[in-house]
Amino acid sequence: MSQSEEAGTDLLADRAFRALREGLRDGQLRAGQFLSMPALVTELGFPIAAVREAVKRADGAGLLTVLPKRGVLVMDAGPETTRACMDMRAALDAEGARRRILTDRLDGIAALEAAHRSVLEEARANQPGLSPRAMKTDLSLHDYLAAGLNNPLLSAAYEGNRDRIAVIQALRPFLADRVISAMEEHLAILSAMQARDAVATVAAIRHHYDQTLRWWGVAP
Repeated sequence: MSQSEEAGTDLLADRAFRALREGLRDGQLRAGQFLSMPALVTELGFPIAAVREAVKRADGAGLLTVLPKRGVLVMDAGPETTRACMDMRAALDAEGARRRILTDRLDGIAALEAAHRSVLEEARANQPGLSPRAMKTDLSLHDYLAAGLNNPLLSAAYEGNRDRIAVIQALRPFLADRVISAMEEHLAILSAMQARDAVATVAAIRHHYDQTLRWWGVAP
């Protein structure tokens, strides 16, 4: 195989993996779902060689399990897995927040707060069609905290866990009542960060973690 052919194969595999991740994130591929390789090829719309490489990467990331000669099984989203993934996010969130506070890297926090207040007001008014925007706003805080880690290995760990949490989240509707409480919990985190209070910030993050698990019926 020539270098150009290898590059083309790698590019297709990258695109297939992104499509697979997107399918997992948006709930098109759901926790516990079994798919044969031909079905997954049809679902993703890429050649089988590229899909096989994408599946190998997803297996390594814990997003699914390869069942030899059968197909793939999307990751489990039971209580134990849910608690482990959320605990990992809380730990990375806390460290990212702590580093942002200690190095005074709070640029963008005012815009983040404004976006949360806007979603909170819409949720209190029971505006229709809020769920996609609410989820995007919810993730924006966690992404902001992860960016504060300023460490490529920790950032990669966060990204992999972000995908696993998306699979878990897809099983649970983002109800208006939860949007309200989640935005309030996020605003408490942002307020503590703006006060440069690392201890209060970490406590607010742990409270948000506990409340999320309770809403999902898997209390710590």
